[in-house]
Amino acid sequence: MNTRYMKTKSMMLFLLLFGLVNGICQENFKLISYNIWNGFEWGKDTVRQGKLLSWMDSQKPDVVALQELCGYSDERLTREAKAWGHDYSVLLKTTGYSVGLTSKYPITLKEKIIDGMHHGALHCSTNGIELFVVHLSPFKWGKRNEEAEILIGRIDREIKAGNKVIVCGDFNALSPIDTEWYNSRAELLEDSRKSDEKNDHAENLREGNFNYSVMSKFYGAGLFDIGSKFVKAGNDRISFPTQVFRKNETDKKKLIDKGTRIDYILTNYNLVGQCIGAKIYNGPEAYYLSDHYPVEASFILK
Repeated sequence: MNTRYMKTKSMMLFLLLFGLVNGICQENFKLISYNIWNGFEWGKDTVRQGKLLSWMDSQKPDVVALQELCGYSDERLTREAKAWGHDYSVLLKTTGYSVGLTSKYPITLKEKIIDGMHHGALHCSTNGIELFVVHLSPFKWGKRNEEAEILIGRIDREIKAGNKVIVCGDFNALSPIDTEWYNSRAELLEDSRKSDEKNDHAENLREGNFNYSVMSKFYGAGLFDIGSKFVKAGNDRISFPTQVFRKNETDKKKLIDKGTRIDYILTNYNLVGQCIGAKIYNGPEAYYLSDHYPVEASFILK
């Protein structure tokens, strides 16, 4: 048997083994985060519920983080999770505006974070990832800052431990990364000012202007905004509001002009290089499923 043939055969065997090992060491991982709007009106809107469950199943996510699970029990979340192929789920609470996590992998509950929080947050571990599901105050930037501080203390411990960390959900906060979009939205700023003036419980603007301090805290804590890397600036980044509020064709553009990005998937820098894509589903398929659009990130985990 000639030497050249032996070398070629050896190289082919090496490449085959390398491919097998590489396949073992890498794994596709898809996360969707979604605010489902009052738990389908506390379970009364079964039509919208059915459509959203069907859409979620079609996406084949590995992990789903949910906000506004109003009227949910552990049993209900377990039942709906199975509709998109997940055998594991954790619910924060059975009262008010809850958050939850479902996964095709076993979930370890690390903490239900409620004290000092407006709605609360979950810290779980699944598939080797420390995952925080959040829903910050919709009313006051100051309260959101307080919530961010509570969360960052816990997130920082996980980052310093060298763990893979994802923080996702409805932050109800604007990002400084999107300032160009907001600077061109005079009508959005005016509407926000009127809302703050009209509602005593609301203070979303800071001295009459958009406030970016909340997301800046998370960025400063060592978290990376995956959406900003893969989703181009402008209306492609809108996650709220959806077209569910549209009454006529004229409203379509108005809703886009008033669009914001307040739903995020953040990772620590251990995971940034393993992310292969992100998306905000703000097209027709998700116009009427909720008042928020779902956000997604995909990884090849190593």
